[in-house]
Amino acid sequence: MTRTTRHRDTAKDKATVKALLENEGHTYAEDAGIKLRNTPQPLYQVLVAACLLSARIKASMATAAAHELFAAGMRDPRTMRDADWQQRVDALGKGHYRRYDERTATQLGDGAQLLLDRYGGDLRRLRDEADGDPDAIRRALREVPGLGPVGVEIFLREVQVLWPETGPLFDDKALKGAERLGLPTRPEELADLVPQAAYAVFAAALVRAALDRHVVEEVTAARP
Repeated sequence: MTRTTRHRDTAKDKATVKALLENEGHTYAEDAGIKLRNTPQPLYQVLVAACLLSARIKASMATAAAHELFAAGMRDPRTMRDADWQQRVDALGKGHYRRYDERTATQLGDGAQLLLDRYGGDLRRLRDEADGDPDAIRRALREVPGLGPVGVEIFLREVQVLWPETGPLFDDKALKGAERLGLPTRPEELADLVPQAAYAVFAAALVRAALDRHVVEEVTAARP
């Protein structure tokens, strides 16, 4: 592996990345209608989206369900907790997130209560208590109901520009997409292909390449 990566065609890799970002240059948070900022409400909304995206369901349904939860007023831990279980189920169903809706509705309420109890509903306090240690951040996030290891990585992948100590983060799914596109499969090498500010967008685009062969075909056709 080391021998092959030393002789990569950098120009070809950059052309692939350019074509990929032109077609798929948006995060999953953006798809859910979240305007990402390092403030409590958008960080919580990304966490909710990560919980939904980590289930075995289409990403488009997960982001649609997150959008419906927020549209119904459940935009922060307090409003999520105060909504009743049926309101959460109804919002998830409106986004066609029906396979796991009842369990997820319960987990969202329990997770909101945990965040309020431990961090006053502010995920920045979780980060501060971890003192910038990515492993400690991950351990704390895994205590949130419904947010397993996959969901934690999705959350951190989406917020890595705001929380740079967690990046560059290209999770297993992103690395699979990189492999399908003929790009490097080491996070450090992928990070060299884009500015730090584009890590999350690039990672999300790579995930789409892993999930949808048409993305790979479109990038291949667009690449010089």
